Amino acid sequence: MLQERVILHCDLNNYFASVECLSHPEWRAVPMAVCGSVEERHGIVLAKNELAKKAGVKTAMTVPEALRLCPRLVLAPPHYDQYVAYSHRVRQVYAKYTDQIEPFGIDECWLDVTGSQRLFGSGEQIAHRLRQEVKQAFGLTISVGVSFCKVLAKLGSDMKKPDAVTLLARKDLPTRVWPLPAADLMGVGRHTAPKLAQLGIYTVGQLAAASSAMLQRRLGKQGLLLWRNANGFDTDPVRYVGDFDPAKSVSRTTTCRADLETPAQVRQVLVGLAESVCTALRREQAYAEVVKLYLRDRELTWCQRQAVLPVPTRLVGGLVNPAMDLLAQSWQGVPLRSVGIGAGRLVSDRVGLQAGLFYDLARLERTERLESRVDEVRRKMGKNALVRASQMLTPLQVTLGSGFGRQYD
Repeated sequence: MLQERVILHCDLNNYFASVECLSHPEWRAVPMAVCGSVEERHGIVLAKNELAKKAGVKTAMTVPEALRLCPRLVLAPPHYDQYVAYSHRVRQVYAKYTDQIEPFGIDECWLDVTGSQRLFGSGEQIAHRLRQEVKQAFGLTISVGVSFCKVLAKLGSDMKKPDAVTLLARKDLPTRVWPLPAADLMGVGRHTAPKLAQLGIYTVGQLAAASSAMLQRRLGKQGLLLWRNANGFDTDPVRYVGDFDPAKSVSRTTTCRADLETPAQVRQVLVGLAESVCTALRREQAYAEVVKLYLRDRELTWCQRQAVLPVPTRLVGGLVNPAMDLLAQSWQGVPLRSVGIGAGRLVSDRVGLQAGLFYDLARLERTERLESRVDEVRRKMGKNALVRASQMLTPLQVTLGSGFGRQYD
């Protein structure tokens, strides 16, 4: 008989806020939240401590809303470099117990400790050891779910916070899992929960008891996946460290300090975003066959367009120029609050590019070498060591540009 798996889901509690409190211990005694810049129009709550949570402050709430609920709320700017550094250190602690560690965001990880129990004890004992070690080493707390599959381990870590361990065995499904709201189950988001409600499904148990064929017919593959998860049939493995599938797409979006009102202003922002996308594509050793354009106006209405590229690319101009064509086809001139650019349908660069009648392969290769060299300089000297001239223009100068033109920067 096969040994049942033992999976942990470790979730760093109130992570961004907890890291900020390491530098400011006095904030532990007051409600505080890490928030984006109001001036740059990223003014939402990114994380909050337990006192702010008790006052009703929620993640993704706007800063004015949070202050109305909690006038004494201390606002702290984010320091992402510190969050990345502490996340890496905590994962080094996890690595002492297993080499099967799969990150789920910067503050969550699954660990498969099935083969670690002879050395370190049961899954629950390992969870307590991790909880205590992380707290002693860094002053951070984690909540750990222990179960036989990834979905229920994550559900367990959400059930008791902060600084806690929750065990969900297979026998606990009818009594502790199935009575929970369906929205508590991983994969049931704000769009899926109303669809389940239309089918009369409000709890995990009702989801488990529903017809798998009906769910697949109404919700597609996602419906069958949710049914399997609700019944504890999740067999998805925890990946080994460094064992990850290549990205299926890469995208970057930004909210601008002022609304964008001209094509040239949009182009300037897209160039900066495309540089980041193309750097990521080279890191992934991939080309993009599809370009995606994301637009959001001042009424917060989203628009997404995409187009197949004439030749796979990871060059800034190769993404920005067709994105500007999409902009010309779909934008009615309404001031834009946010824009983004994405690369989709990625293919390996091992395939190489074929010579064609409608593009200059030699020129593309020269530009590729140039942009790769820029990547190297920025890696060594900082991202602002080399800046395109078009990115140094003032907003007024940008409005004098050539509109939807296809020029290379």
